[in-house]
Amino acid sequence: MEVKVLAHFTPGEKVLNIVAPEADWLKIRWCAEDDDQTFYRELPDAQVIWHVLRPLSGADLERATNCTLVHKLGAGVNTIDVATATARGIAVANMPGANAPSVAEGTVLLMLAALRRLPALDRATRTGTGWPSDPSLGETVRDVGGCTVGLVGYGNIAKQVERVVIAMGTPPEKVLHTSTRDDGHPGWRPLPALLAASDIVSLHLPLTEATRHLLDRDALALMKPDAVLINTARGPIVDEQALAEALRGGRMAAAGLDVFSVEPVESDNPLLDLDNVVLSPHVTWYTADTMRRYLEFALGNCRRIRDGLPLANVVNQVN
Repeated sequence: MEVKVLAHFTPGEKVLNIVAPEADWLKIRWCAEDDDQTFYRELPDAQVIWHVLRPLSGADLERATNCTLVHKLGAGVNTIDVATATARGIAVANMPGANAPSVAEGTVLLMLAALRRLPALDRATRTGTGWPSDPSLGETVRDVGGCTVGLVGYGNIAKQVERVVIAMGTPPEKVLHTSTRDDGHPGWRPLPALLAASDIVSLHLPLTEATRHLLDRDALALMKPDAVLINTARGPIVDEQALAEALRGGRMAAAGLDVFSVEPVESDNPLLDLDNVVLSPHVTWYTADTMRRYLEFALGNCRRIRDGLPLANVVNQVN
């Protein structure tokens, strides 16, 4: 049995090499995320959609007349209209934990870059103004191991971040976390207490109606004025206007952001103009190692379709 896949991303050579041995039964049509012409041409024929970030709307799914599975390459399915998929009998699956090592490392990278003022030091070095050293470095720059780290959300990624910062010297009792309810672990705190106690606050939770603007103006006001905020989860979890105001007004030291409320980030986003913000374009997950793990998940479910077996990691209930 053939399985027809519409892969909604541009493959590199390593990706093509991984899927090449399956070519006798797996028929993949590759489509760049910004190539709507190809996407809509191939959509009606696809049994499986390999989805990354470009939103997959209900109208899109109405045109996917042969689709039985939308497989998210990642964990968060907020960019998929799951309700429409369910109504049409299309399974939606994700890949829990597959990107956790890469996002955890990217999170710590942003922590270090923001905490150590890396962008400003890079600019100063390039322009020859880094000498003599800025005396405020010795008053403001911190070691991760000397900070209280607060993890908002406590899934696979947050737990890997916890292990890394402890290895870097943060005492275990200074790694806090919050989640939906008290999980009984010593580091659990309600969100307001975590925000008030942490030198670094790092977000690791899905975007839902309950988490949209979870860090609004009032929540950000609870943070220390020398604290750093890291977001590698989803942009709308933070009120970006309130964050920009806090950073501009000295009510927060810095932020490291990989995600934004609108992506690609809009040119008039106030965060782009701030020197105390480190930015990357939603790529902390995007490594060769994560792509290999993603393809293992994706190929596994395609084999299950081929062999008539139940799908893995399905997040909705379909008949």
